[in-house]
Amino acid sequence: MTSDDEFGTLLERHRREIRVHCYRMSGSFEEAEDLTQEAFLRAWKGRRGFAGRASVRTWLYRIATNVCLDALARRPRRALPDELGPAADPTGEISALDVPWLGPFPDLLLDPAAPDDTGAAIVERETIELAFLATIQLLPPRQRAALILRDVLDWSAKDTAELLGTSVASANSALQRGRETLRTKLPARRAEWSAPDTTTAEETALLRKFIAAYESADVQAVAALLSEDARAVMPPYSLWFDSRDRILAALGPSFDPRSPYYRGSFRMVPVRANRQPAVAGYLRGPGESVYRAFGVCVLTVRNGLVTAMAAFETAALAPYGLAETFEE
Repeated sequence: MTSDDEFGTLLERHRREIRVHCYRMSGSFEEAEDLTQEAFLRAWKGRRGFAGRASVRTWLYRIATNVCLDALARRPRRALPDELGPAADPTGEISALDVPWLGPFPDLLLDPAAPDDTGAAIVERETIELAFLATIQLLPPRQRAALILRDVLDWSAKDTAELLGTSVASANSALQRGRETLRTKLPARRAEWSAPDTTTAEETALLRKFIAAYESADVQAVAALLSEDARAVMPPYSLWFDSRDRILAALGPSFDPRSPYYRGSFRMVPVRANRQPAVAGYLRGPGESVYRAFGVCVLTVRNGLVTAMAAFETAALAPYGLAETFEE
């Protein structure tokens, strides 16, 4: 007989991968934290009924998936601004929308907590990148669950159908519809969206230049790092840009102290999110002495240039191991 303490230890060794599962289902790191906590609470309360016919890991995934499906039934899907309307005029009005936005996930919490953390599953880049996350949020929740269970976690059709409370034929149909959406929305060649095409050293060098350009408020230096068709989204703001020229036209006034749109001076720290290069931003407003957290910007890099920027201004920095403020 396993004691409560031993059972609690068995549960905890899977917390990181269950949190990733809840993130894939929900599209939000903060919501995934809450969903994971709810799943573990349900598991703990139901520990006397755990018969051991499946592994603790499989049992937890069953509970967590049902927790996510319950939550998703009560709210709209999460999205990014470029899914909600056309690209914006850089001189247009900036407005925040109170909608469920997709958010980033810190790599710090994707990796095993320790070298001998055998309970942690490896999180492949292709199943956590923002492009993949944004696309699977388009799927109805049960299709999303079927696709994640089958194609990401490698569950059988029988086990997936049992969890979803449906027939194998219905579960397979949900999977095929989900796969078709991915084929339609993601680039045809998997390598175009899943595999890094720059070395770590090249990515690091580009990130260093990106940080220097922002910290020195050098618009031309930023321009040199962007592809011509670069895209930029900035949740919770609805506007987004679909070219380097539009990005720079919007960025310039925020860098210029003479402009009414001047934001202040930036400091940035290199981090990683969603298995992609990213920066944690800090902003010191005019007349202020303290740099305050300014969210996380996740970059997509292809052929040595930034092809996409997703700046999440409301993302907390604590999950990245960083303080929310600092002074120079």
